[in-house]
Amino acid sequence: MEFVTLNNDIKMPMLGYGVFQIADEKICEQCVSDAIKAGYRSIDTAAAYLNEEAVGRGIEKSGIPREELFITTKVWVQDAGYENAKKAFEKSMQKLQLDYLDLYLVHWPFSDYYGSWRAMEELYKEGRIRAIGVSNFSRDRLFDLILNSEIVPAVNQVEVHPFNQQIEQKKIMDDLKVQMESWGPLAQGKNNIFKDEILSAIGKKYSKTVAQVILRWHIQRGVVAIPKSATKERIIENYNIWDFQLSQEDMDAIKSFDTGKPFLDGTSLETVKRLNSSKIH
Repeated sequence: MEFVTLNNDIKMPMLGYGVFQIADEKICEQCVSDAIKAGYRSIDTAAAYLNEEAVGRGIEKSGIPREELFITTKVWVQDAGYENAKKAFEKSMQKLQLDYLDLYLVHWPFSDYYGSWRAMEELYKEGRIRAIGVSNFSRDRLFDLILNSEIVPAVNQVEVHPFNQQIEQKKIMDDLKVQMESWGPLAQGKNNIFKDEILSAIGKKYSKTVAQVILRWHIQRGVVAIPKSATKERIIENYNIWDFQLSQEDMDAIKSFDTGKPFLDGTSLETVKRLNSSKIH
């Protein structure tokens, strides 16, 4: 496993296991346990995923010491605000059965996320959270938060994959000392990516799958990735990316996939309306 050092000197695994859309509690619990057994030490969930309790059980079931794990969850839009975020944090901690959190993120830059950030800054200072960050923040919202806050976000978790590489966004985040983390690192399997001829040819050179090639590409770009799978074999496969390195030619070939367009437009009025009305309680 490779690690990145965040802007507060906390080390974060470059590869984690994400549990988005694994709603079945038994399946989620088993997947988290399988992921940890496979070698993952970073688990990413969110209040909105409705599986924090299953994640907590999976962590406990693994038997791995707490200090070896890096656990992330997120505060939802409708829990935004100073008091609401404090309550949401305590609820997440109870569900996860944890005494402290490694990373807490503002899930979306909507509603009173400044109030949420103030609460998170306090929880960080109290030692309840080792690092705080954001998710789905465009560069203007990220920079505005930095200019108007005491603590610079350690992470910004955004949609990054071969079709939406966020090259300029990464340069800005690097300058701001904010770590880019990719959700949907495998492009959610869209555009028939797993059967792409170029990626398949690259994988064949290293005896690796297309998924392994893409995840290795993320790591070599300095982007943290959190692939999701509900299949034990793929969970293990996605982790086994540490024994090869893509050439510059390979990296350049993958760069040509970039369209500069996300699959989910977080700035659209429809998205803003939908996320503001998505209740999770």
